Amino acid sequence: MLAWANWRMAMSQIIHEKLTAAFAPKELTVEDESAKHAGHSGARPGGETHFNVRIVADAFAGLSRVERQRRVSAALAEELRGSVHALSLTTLTPAETWQEH
Repeated sequence: MLAWANWRMAMSQIIHEKLTAAFAPKELTVEDESAKHAGHSGARPGGETHFNVRIVADAFAGLSRVERQRRVSAALAEELRGSVHALSLTTLTPAETWQEH
């Protein structure tokens, strides 16, 4: 058996790749926060269930916060139906990042 046959991509990497493909973000951070939720509902041994995502993309211009989150959820529909239990989102346009400072 080939060594790479048992390799499995981390969920954080899958999330990163799908959001990059869907939104061409200027900035994207995907943080696995599963360890903070150990013992809580939806947590599993090995983690990869709870994520914090910060995404900055031109694609969010003119969209409400709710619509942005709907689009991110749609891009990750398969993961949200499966092993991802919780997803915390910060969705911004590049212009909005200036307002953070």
